[in-house]
Amino acid sequence: MRQADLLQPGLMSVTEALAQQRQRQRQLLLQPGGREALLLMQHPPCYTMGRGSSAVHLCHGVQGLAHPLHRLDRGGEVTHHCPGQLVLWLVLNLQRHTPDLHWYLRRLEAVVLEVLAELGLPGERQPGLTGVWCGGGKVAAVGIGCRRWITRHGLALNVNCDLQGFDAIVPCGLRDHVVGRLLDWRPGITCADVEPLLLAAVERQLNLELLPCPVVG
Repeated sequence: MRQADLLQPGLMSVTEALAQQRQRQRQLLLQPGGREALLLMQHPPCYTMGRGSSAVHLCHGVQGLAHPLHRLDRGGEVTHHCPGQLVLWLVLNLQRHTPDLHWYLRRLEAVVLEVLAELGLPGERQPGLTGVWCGGGKVAAVGIGCRRWITRHGLALNVNCDLQGFDAIVPCGLRDHVVGRLLDWRPGITCADVEPLLLAAVERQLNLELLPCPVVG
């Protein structure tokens, strides 16, 4: 089991989170044997688009968005972030795990599936798609980037967030799939309830020991 730094900045803008992630990725690119890192946070309301994602999935164009739009170097289409959604970005060296992006995507889905199982909820995958569903609603989106096997970005899990912001987009480019949140099946659940389950699942699925680390501005 390898140790990895865990940064939990609470509510952090996408711009600040990107700076933290890029710093950690640069460190691992320079020293591949260095400490891996995870950032667990929530974002103020915003939208993000992956590399190559299409503006056709913005229902009323960029001008129709009520919150900022960020273009990220990850896979996947447009999604919405807001408080009540847990965002986990992982900066890992896959050469220490399994150097296979499909394996890594399935591991991230397995993390969410394990959390849902702990809550007694029926999580599932959809054939040919990336992410995790529960009761017909997509509760977790997964989008990653990778450079020389050093990963970027990760997953977003809807806990008790307001889903209204998703109405302005076609989430993940899937027109026939609704968005869900854990609150719909577990009334009263909060991010504080889910965070320890999520981190424990990460440790088991990726064979890591997470060590709390301060966020350096």
